[in-house]
Order: sequence, then C-alpha cells, then structure tokens
Amino acid sequence: MSRQASQDTAPELAVRRLLHASGHRYRLHRPVPGLPRRTIDIAFPSLKIAVFLDGCFWHGCPQHATHPKSNADWWQQKLNRNMARDLETTECLAMDGWTVLRFWEHEAPLDVADRVAAAVADARRPRSS
Repeated sequence: MSRQASQDTAPELAVRRLLHASGHRYRLHRPVPGLPRRTIDIAFPSLKIAVFLDGCFWHGCPQHATHPKSNADWWQQKLNRNMARDLETTECLAMDGWTVLRFWEHEAPLDVADRVAAAVADARRPRSS
C-alpha cells in the first residue's frame, strides 16, 4: 500500500491541467478544517469548494470496486473504514459551509473539469435577495 500514490494521481493531474488551462486557480492538498491528517485534493478556499478525486478500489466505487480474496475480512474492513471516513469528511465540510464535489477516477477528466468549473462559476455568481 505504501507504493500507491495518494496524491498527484494521473486522473487528478489531468483534471488539474484542464482547470488551470481554463484559467481557474486553486490550492492543492489543503487540510480539512477540524479533521487532522485529511486533505482536500483541489480546493477553492475563498469560494469554499472542495474537490475530491476518489480511486475506485480505495473508495468503493459501485461500478469498479474489486474485493481481494486473500485476507478478505481485513480488506473489507479497511475499505469500509475508507468509505466511512469519506462520508465523515464530506459531512464535516458541508456543515462548515463548503460545497463538496466528489468524482471517481474513471470519470472523464474533461467532464469532471467542466462540472468543477460550473460549480466555481455558480459560487461566483452574485445572489439576489
């Protein structure tokens, strides 16, 4: 597990390139407020937008998750804890007023970047009372 990239993965880099090329500026691997040792993959702090790009295996993608046969009980507990931690992180950020966007690694980078850009544009749009 120590050899698995936890940040700067290929899908994350692809999305970041597209966002940067379209003029969006963001922060990387920002700490989650109130939750030590957790980070936001791509953050727009002033707009309170948090983007997570989750790996299918590690975060339990309903389409692509696999379940190892060797040491199956340990792996099931490990993956369940990951999913519970994701939910807790999302809830904590949402309670603090953040917009949380979660994507799977198998999603097309262009689609992800477009959805993030739309959320950023929406957050920048002035609200009428």
